[in-house]
Amino acid sequence: MNAVLFDMFGVVAMDQSVKVREQMVEFSGHDHDPFWEAYWSRRQPYDRGDLDGPAYWKAVGERLGTPFTPEQVERLIALDLDSWSRINEETVDVVQGLVAAGRSVGLLSNIPVDLAERFEERFPHVLDLFPVLGLSCRIGHAKPEAAAFEWCLERLGAPAEGVLFVDDNATNVTAARDLGLRGHRFTTVSDLRLELSRG
Repeated sequence: MNAVLFDMFGVVAMDQSVKVREQMVEFSGHDHDPFWEAYWSRRQPYDRGDLDGPAYWKAVGERLGTPFTPEQVERLIALDLDSWSRINEETVDVVQGLVAAGRSVGLLSNIPVDLAERFEERFPHVLDLFPVLGLSCRIGHAKPEAAAFEWCLERLGAPAEGVLFVDDNATNVTAARDLGLRGHRFTTVSDLRLELSRG
């Protein structure tokens, strides 16, 4: 194994806060299922940097059939950022161990500009661990698009078969495997450590 490529949310950072998710739905004035269907159906262009925050939430509102006011959009952006802004210190410890041992590491994250700026401001000590930093809004490609993985492979300077990709999303792990990478679906840090010990 030449390098380890990590996903951010659900791995290096915590998954979306359940509490804040509930606040978002309540504030939106919509039911749970329609809200999240609209939220995720418009997320890829936002993650890729094709849309900014206001344009994304305009698209979500249109999908729901009730456009959000500028004031609502501002609040939804703030809640959305808060829902994703927690670090998984256990995984960070794993990354730090790999770096200390001289292993090559990279990060490939589906992340919109607003959230990337939040992480650059609040968690530079985490982002700085990764010499290869594939933030979707910066590279113009988002998982599971092949180009997102290829961007990272080129900069890691390693063959696909020599890279372990770690993500909590099964679709993304499958996409990585289809390109020849090794894939590990993240569930717990202990399972990750076991996978890494296999070399």
